[in-house]
Amino acid sequence: MKKRRSGTIYEKYVKRALDVVLACFLLTAFCWLYAIVAIVVKLDLGSPVIFRQERAGKDEKVFKILKFRTMTQDRDENGELYDDEKRVTKLGRFLRSTSLDEIPEVFNVLRGEMSFVGPRPLLKEYLAFYTVRERKRHAVRPGITGLAQINGRNSAESWEKRFEYDLKYVENVTFSGDAAIFFKSFKTVFSRSGVEHDGGIKEGPLDKTRSER
Repeated sequence: MKKRRSGTIYEKYVKRALDVVLACFLLTAFCWLYAIVAIVVKLDLGSPVIFRQERAGKDEKVFKILKFRTMTQDRDENGELYDDEKRVTKLGRFLRSTSLDEIPEVFNVLRGEMSFVGPRPLLKEYLAFYTVRERKRHAVRPGITGLAQINGRNSAESWEKRFEYDLKYVENVTFSGDAAIFFKSFKTVFSRSGVEHDGGIKEGPLDKTRSER
C-alpha cells in the first residue's frame, strides 16, 4: 500500500482555506475580466469558449483542467488537425503570453482539484512514464503556478530540471514559499520572461500541454 505523505499543519489545514478565500476574491473582483476574455474568444474562435483537458492531479486522480481556447479546429484534407503552431490565433498567442488563457483554472482551485501554487498538472498519459521519485510530484495538489514556472515558465528547460523543481517544492511546502512563488509569478507574467513568443507552446519532448484536441 502506498504510504501517504503527512504534510505540515500549513499544508493540511491552512493552504486549502487560503486557496478558497483567494479564489472567491479573484472571481468576484475580476468577473469583468472573465467576461471580456470570454467574449473576445467567442468572437475569435466561436464555441466552446472553454477548453477542457484531462490532467493528473493529487494522488494521480484525473480531472479536467479549464482554460480559455486559443486554437482553431482547422483540419487538413485528410481530416487531421493541423499542427498546434498553425492553429493558434493571434488572440491565442496574446492570451498565452499573458497567461490569461489559464485564469479559468481558478474554478479548478475552488473545486479542490488544484491549488494556486504547486507542480503544474500534466497529461494523464504520462503517468506510465514517470520514475518512482518523479511520481512524488502528485503528493500535493497541482498548481496554477509553481517553482518550475518562476524558474523558466514555458522556456526550453529539460523535463528532468522541471521535475527537480517540482520535487523540491513537494518536499518543502511552506506559507512563505507559496507567497514568494505566487508574487514572483506576476513578475514573470508581466515581463513575459521564459515565453516562447512564436506561439508559447513549446513544452518539451514529451508533449505540448497546451495542445487543444
